[in-house]
Amino acid sequence: MKIVILGAGQVGSTVAHSLSGEENDITVVDINANHLKELQDRLDIRGVLGHASHPTVLVRAGIEDADLVIALTSSDEVNMTACQVAYTLYNTPTRIARIRSSEYIEKPRLFEREHCPVDVLISPETLVTEYIARLIEYPGALQVLDFADGRAQLVATQAYAGGPLVGHRLHTLRGHMPAGADARIAAIYRQDKTIIPDGGTVIEENDTVFFLAAQRNIRLMMKELRPLDNPVRRIILAGGGNIGSNLARQLERKHHVKIIERDPERAGEIAENLEKAIVLVGDCADEELLREEAIDTTDVYCVLTNDDEANILSSMLAKRMGADKVIAIINRPSYVDLVESSSIDIAVSPQQITIGALLTHIRRGNMVRIHSLRRGAAEAIEAVAMGDKRSSRVVGRAIEEIDLPSGTTIPAVDRGEQVIIAHHDTEIQDNDHVILFVPDKRQIAAVERLFQVGALFL
Repeated sequence: MKIVILGAGQVGSTVAHSLSGEENDITVVDINANHLKELQDRLDIRGVLGHASHPTVLVRAGIEDADLVIALTSSDEVNMTACQVAYTLYNTPTRIARIRSSEYIEKPRLFEREHCPVDVLISPETLVTEYIARLIEYPGALQVLDFADGRAQLVATQAYAGGPLVGHRLHTLRGHMPAGADARIAAIYRQDKTIIPDGGTVIEENDTVFFLAAQRNIRLMMKELRPLDNPVRRIILAGGGNIGSNLARQLERKHHVKIIERDPERAGEIAENLEKAIVLVGDCADEELLREEAIDTTDVYCVLTNDDEANILSSMLAKRMGADKVIAIINRPSYVDLVESSSIDIAVSPQQITIGALLTHIRRGNMVRIHSLRRGAAEAIEAVAMGDKRSSRVVGRAIEEIDLPSGTTIPAVDRGEQVIIAHHDTEIQDNDHVILFVPDKRQIAAVERLFQVGALFL
């Protein structure tokens, strides 16, 4: 696929890195020569220097025969204009744009073909807000990812002593769960090594376990793996940007929320749009301020500024002062591994969250939803099975009969609004939404081929 990426910032660089290794012809456009040089030194891509919305620049980037343009600059207006130019002048088949401002996002009619022709809107801020909100909803979870329109979720958690399943084989799970409740363990990571689970696999303490279950059974399954954490009540958010303000608005009805913002003018704007949350003017690295706001009795402290170093320092300070759980946004991938093993409980990478939303619209084979996991090394996929036994490699076959790539598992199937926890004899039907866990991203092409319909399908 020939892809033109506009913008070589953090999001654009992450997308280029992910797509360049998948047999795509990638060209990146940016006004910063240094950003382009850094990318070209690391990746097999072409760089074009210039303004992303200018027709002459887009022509140099190969827009005339491009299959896809992804506009990821820091300017909503440039991204919208670039998509308009790509459609009007060069008839680019698919156009994806990063849009940050809620003023635009809340007006979907604006992006219809006859106005500003954007096929897919990507809002990293909205995606990150929803991601963190799910983490707060399920205390003890390291990741919570939606599938089947939210009816099923893939959850990552760490196994601790005291969980009934810890130290026991997986086949004993059914004996623990209440009647009618079911879940499936998709993968286990033990000391950074992947373990593909079967009935005889023993869960050990400190294992990172990925399981999939219907939403109503999430807490039941977490209880099998660790003592349940207390519900979250007190939350402090540091940073009043789009993510911080939207998260406060989403959480304030059920939780006691405070938000720290250093800019008095911005703090005033946030306060006007909130009903119950308390807005504080101050520095999130101010020890005295954190002490005054009782950081030691806070259930969750979220650091959401645009400054990685400030986020790390504030997180470490809050943890040292007694905050129960600390969540921090970390943009630089090189920082994530460093901080998660220290005092930060969960490091959130906006780029990894965003890449999944983009890949959903790029991958072949009827992909509905994709989540990037393990710093991009693994993926969780929701794909639609179409056809019949003659034209499809999956339809009409039990899971044990499907030629899945090594390590890939199918934990669940969504069929007509019903989530079916998959077992070896579960048969895939036409139009099933099949949820897969792929521990090795290099197997993605094989997964795509499985869900491509053959010529016999009419």
